[in-house]
Amino acid sequence: MRENYTTVGDSGSAEILIQKSRFIGHAARAETEQQAIEFINSIKLLHKTATHNCSAYLIGEHDSIQKANDDGEPSGTAGFPMLEVLKKQGLKDTVVVVTRYYGGIKLGSGGLIRAYGKAVSAALTAAGVVDRRLHFLMKTSIDYTWLGKLENEIRQSPFPLDHLEYTEGVDLYIYVPIEKKMEFIDWINGLTNGQAHISTVDSQFLEFDLL
Repeated sequence: MRENYTTVGDSGSAEILIQKSRFIGHAARAETEQQAIEFINSIKLLHKTATHNCSAYLIGEHDSIQKANDDGEPSGTAGFPMLEVLKKQGLKDTVVVVTRYYGGIKLGSGGLIRAYGKAVSAALTAAGVVDRRLHFLMKTSIDYTWLGKLENEIRQSPFPLDHLEYTEGVDLYIYVPIEKKMEFIDWINGLTNGQAHISTVDSQFLEFDLL
């Protein structure tokens, strides 16, 4: 399983006007090719009277699935430059569609490449870009006498506290980046004189805004 990667935070869209043509960029997360296709089809349905609905997506840890579609624009002027924007930003599991309503003025190959790239960038800004980092959810069990000190230290640390559970003692559930697991265990043991019981409960991605 991959540990950290960059993708869009949510679906989003943005519109730009170039030489009287409307370019509407749409971006979304897609973790499977089927999800990407469904998103593309939803945009095509929404903008079924548009001149073009060009698309691109890349999926998988190593971008094993990559597709680009010019949808009637001159070959290489839409889908491919859209895909290149995703690659240059280091995005994973991302699908983009750019809808064009032709305004009557031809842009030429260079103009189209720039327009479609700009529309994708605008869509990504609207959707937001996040860094997804794999964390362990660590359960730290302590006696009540340690709660005040430990909770205070954790809340001031870079390790997010998810929640507390009160039983015979106290269980603190804390997210720890997987590469810092041993550092976290050593830190907790140092704070509690080795009297905490620490175990790994689960692993999941946390998201941090980049854009």
